[in-house]
Amino acid sequence: MEEEQAKNKTKMSYDEIPMEGSLVSQSTGSLQYEYHEKFGDRRKDVVSARTYFYDSEAQCNKNMMNFLECIDVVKETTDGTGFAAIKLTALGRPKFLLNMSRVLTGMKETFEKLTAKETDIVLKRIRSDMLSSSLTHMGIPVSRDDSKQWFTWLDVSDQGEIDLYTWSNLLKMQKPLHNFFTVPNLEEGKLESVLPRLSPESDTELKNMLERINKIAEHAADSGVRVLVDAEQTYFQPAISRLTMEMMRNFNKEKAVVFNTYQCYLKNAHDNFIIDLDLARRENFHFGCKVVRGAYMDQERERAVTIGYEDPINVSFEATTAMYEKVIDTAMKEVKLRQPGAVAVMAATHNEDTVRYCVQKLKDLGIKREDKAICFGQLLGMCDHVSFPLGQSGYSVYKYVPYGPIDEVLPYLSRRAMENRGILAKVKKEKKLLRAELKNRLLPNRGGNRQSNVKL
Repeated sequence: MEEEQAKNKTKMSYDEIPMEGSLVSQSTGSLQYEYHEKFGDRRKDVVSARTYFYDSEAQCNKNMMNFLECIDVVKETTDGTGFAAIKLTALGRPKFLLNMSRVLTGMKETFEKLTAKETDIVLKRIRSDMLSSSLTHMGIPVSRDDSKQWFTWLDVSDQGEIDLYTWSNLLKMQKPLHNFFTVPNLEEGKLESVLPRLSPESDTELKNMLERINKIAEHAADSGVRVLVDAEQTYFQPAISRLTMEMMRNFNKEKAVVFNTYQCYLKNAHDNFIIDLDLARRENFHFGCKVVRGAYMDQERERAVTIGYEDPINVSFEATTAMYEKVIDTAMKEVKLRQPGAVAVMAATHNEDTVRYCVQKLKDLGIKREDKAICFGQLLGMCDHVSFPLGQSGYSVYKYVPYGPIDEVLPYLSRRAMENRGILAKVKKEKKLLRAELKNRLLPNRGGNRQSNVKL
């Protein structure tokens, strides 16, 4: 029975089959955003908190209500100082995120070709008077009027120039998206659609999904509760990040309410991070980020090999650690540049060396712990020998509390223990520390000086 249910869930998971209409010719990179039956069950080799499958609009509404209730619980139990975590795949059909990611990636590839002369990713811009000539130079016959119309749709900020974010803005489009989202096909020399045609039913479901996301962010802002938007698989992540940044734009005007998650096991983690950071700086909204290593490594690597695109994961644990530290470095420098509270960082890690690195970086830059520019997050019941010394030293520390039916929560915790391959060694270390603490309390004269094992 359980196996049959899993099969049904797999089928529902991948309603990501191509919809009506044609797409631009496939590049190797775009293969990452294509359906593959083998990976329909997204639970395989995954240690995430929970995998959501689309069942119905009613179930998505129920998931939304669960998130809203979670925000209420955080408000009541922490007086608004805590966080609530959400997953966007719980709020609509995963295929929308998949197809939106394809759109964003297609636009990014074209954008990179149009701005190839500029090496600094933050400085890449296209002005309206350059767009027509750039396309013509590439052999794409687009009239100046057509290019201006195209530019008008893309330049939603009315700043007279396009950058990576204003170009790929999806939420402010009021008409059917597939009518307007075209990019240059550089091989065939013409503009082509990058978004499949949506049926009226699908169009309604997409709008429902966006409304649910907006309602959650709005409720969090009204409640004074911060929301962590979890990162998910790479073939969903461009859309998840894009939607999260839109929520930041709308709800992070006075403080960081919405936090995006950056998976540092990805090769492009730092590039994506600085693009988002630059957007927040230019548009003067508060930037919230959760920095993690990542939870989908084995599945991502197998999928890349099977489908035939570049492995998005860093080559080694050391490379991921270097990426994590690079993101933290950039975030902390931005903290110094902007006004207090404009940049809020959660370093979600069980790695003691990474925690030490973050603490030392704060000291090096002269950022006081009472400024609360960075907080730390660990799972409840794990790495307490890291969490407690941090808290006792004056740093903000949050424990991630999964809750729900026993049959769902326990498997999740066991998967997270598997994810942290050194967790058993850490458990032994914690037991040793607990025994030492008991001796200190029961036999104080024999305990000697009590010192934390984690130097801060």
